[in-house]
Amino acid sequence: MPNSATPTHCPYCALQCGMNLTPQQDGGVAVVERPDFPVNKGALCGKGRTAPAVLAQGVRLTSPLVRSGGTLVPASWDEALDRIAEGLGRTRTEHGPDACGVFGGGGLTNEKAYSLGKFARIVLGTSQIDYNGRFCMSSAAAAGIKAFGLDRGLPFPLEDIPKTGCVILVGSNLAETMPPSLRYFSELRENGGKLIVIDPRRTRTAEQADLHLAPRPGTDLALALGLLHLVVAEGRVDEEYVQERTVGWEEARAAAMAHWPEYVERITGVSVPQLRETVQLFCEPEHAMVLTARGPEQQSKGTDTVGAWINLCLATGRAGRPLSGYGCLTGQGNGQGGREHGQKADQLPGYRKLDDPAARRHVAEVWGVDPDSLPGPGRSAYELLDALGTDIRALLLMASNPVVSAPRAAHIEERIRSLDFLAVCDVVLSETAELADVVLPVTQWAEETGTTTNLEGRVLLRRRAITPPEGIRSDLEVMHELAARLGGEKGLEKGFPTDPEEVFEELRRASAGGPADYSGITYRRLVEENGVFWPCPAPAAVHDGSAGSQDSQDSEDASLDALAGADDPTRDAETDAPTDGTDDAVHPGTPRLFLDRFATPDGRARFVPVSHRAVAEEPDDEYPVLLTTGRVVAQYQSGAQTRRVDELNNAAPGPFVELHPRLAARLGAAEGDPVAVISRRGRAVAPARITTGIRPDTVFMPFHWPGEGRANTLTNPALDPTSRMPEFKACAVRVEAVKS
Repeated sequence: MPNSATPTHCPYCALQCGMNLTPQQDGGVAVVERPDFPVNKGALCGKGRTAPAVLAQGVRLTSPLVRSGGTLVPASWDEALDRIAEGLGRTRTEHGPDACGVFGGGGLTNEKAYSLGKFARIVLGTSQIDYNGRFCMSSAAAAGIKAFGLDRGLPFPLEDIPKTGCVILVGSNLAETMPPSLRYFSELRENGGKLIVIDPRRTRTAEQADLHLAPRPGTDLALALGLLHLVVAEGRVDEEYVQERTVGWEEARAAAMAHWPEYVERITGVSVPQLRETVQLFCEPEHAMVLTARGPEQQSKGTDTVGAWINLCLATGRAGRPLSGYGCLTGQGNGQGGREHGQKADQLPGYRKLDDPAARRHVAEVWGVDPDSLPGPGRSAYELLDALGTDIRALLLMASNPVVSAPRAAHIEERIRSLDFLAVCDVVLSETAELADVVLPVTQWAEETGTTTNLEGRVLLRRRAITPPEGIRSDLEVMHELAARLGGEKGLEKGFPTDPEEVFEELRRASAGGPADYSGITYRRLVEENGVFWPCPAPAAVHDGSAGSQDSQDSEDASLDALAGADDPTRDAETDAPTDGTDDAVHPGTPRLFLDRFATPDGRARFVPVSHRAVAEEPDDEYPVLLTTGRVVAQYQSGAQTRRVDELNNAAPGPFVELHPRLAARLGAAEGDPVAVISRRGRAVAPARITTGIRPDTVFMPFHWPGEGRANTLTNPALDPTSRMPEFKACAVRVEAVKS
């Protein structure tokens, strides 16, 4: 590796692929392979290869903007920061702290997410903070906590996938969303393992499968229950495992037995022979896994749906054992770490609960404030956005573009427009930033140092490779300056350092003893070890009062023991075998969770009985078709950055409507003809893409684009009662040919 190369990580998805950046004569950087990083071993998708394009002048923001006469115009940093402080301060004074909202993003580093949660709660004093990661894997998180006592996307490293016997991949098109990860599944099949893909579309991922099931959108819950029914009926339950490591089986069993195969076939459209084949492929090998993604999770019953797949794993003894388990394929770059450290409505750093008195005492001590001064839990992401312009009068938004990404997007755009004041921090002028009163240009991934946590729970260090252009500041600097302006004589800015390593050191103390314990992780270790898996508690000699209050740590001992292997706290990072370390040894991190016990008070996993229920909005005579949404390989999330890269736009220039030939024939629509998709919330128009790879009763739209083809104009904000996840994946629509 050349001396001038900087090892770092991709700014996009939760694989956080390793890459090297080398400086160019024009002041930019070029991406080169970094084969030493174990997740991608040098492989990159088109988004990662072209990521430096967004660093270029003319693409990214280079000056603060303020609204003057209805137009955004350049301004100095002092003027822009003063305006934000005035807007937020006035709102807080006139309407109370909760009239100020804060909305974050799953792309923020751990340091930024931590500081944003702290800023909301001790500078603004507001409970109204959440982030767009709520739209990512909150249902899987809720189901994991119910069953295992813990949410971490994958409880094992990706390297375990090729060594298992069968993987059921539910609602994930990783060939397009995480292309470098596909090699793990190719290796699985090369090793003789089986891949089962569950998706209403025959995606590029489904084409790689040994078996593809194409259920009707929104019926994944019934499908999982039907499979569990067959596991029981065919005598495939691991009775010894259920007896020794779980509770609640009888209730879950009774619920599953009400979903006999023929009933499930009628609901899902998946044939009984396919159900039986799935059970055989899953149960026959010694090891097997279930991995879910947005398909089953982005539903108004997403928590129950994921819970049903977890029940299938538990009944067959496929959780908390080597080379087996349930996992969630986290989507956003720091979707995992982003929710662990305080920008989620109900959480404090270390994945502590905001309504837990011990957690409040611990974090308040680290922050140097009275626990009673911390606000309680606030609204979830969609509920927060829906309250804009009413209860919430001013909003500080970082690294998110809800005008494109939120469900019922036209309504959310109206709510944003109705705000008294909106400030946005971003690297580009997104569709949401265009509506702001003040826009601040902030540093990007290659211009700053900070940590992220990938889908495996591997904490990583992104390293600064280039100096940002003059006039660009980091989000940490923004919060420092705003704390100085809004804190009055309190000197609150001292609690908001601008050095990311200093922030991380405080994060370590705040997380100590919590479920997501980072206290044993340092920047130096992240460099030397290529990442460290949490939980990773500090050695006993270090894990003292400097790491937080003992009462908070004591209150979470059972959970910490389960997560970090505290029965034998020095386990080999690769094999999980005990080492000959002492109590003061550096903890190696925890790549594999639950091998000894689950993170529950008694160490046992919980079956949660669930039953099928319909999607919130079933098709009818007026809206006879189901819409489902997703991504394409050349674009990312709301497209705010990828739509500015020529190579990616050439590959995916705009939205489309994927529909079956039978539906197209009924409409009289040919390939490329404009078609309108209409729901109870609005209308979107895009060219038809006709394929037999989708169910005749379903249409698909990618959600990366604004304007006429904005898919989220149509989607249903019906919320899961536990996770508060909107139902992005299924809503009733009608499709019409557009007359020229």
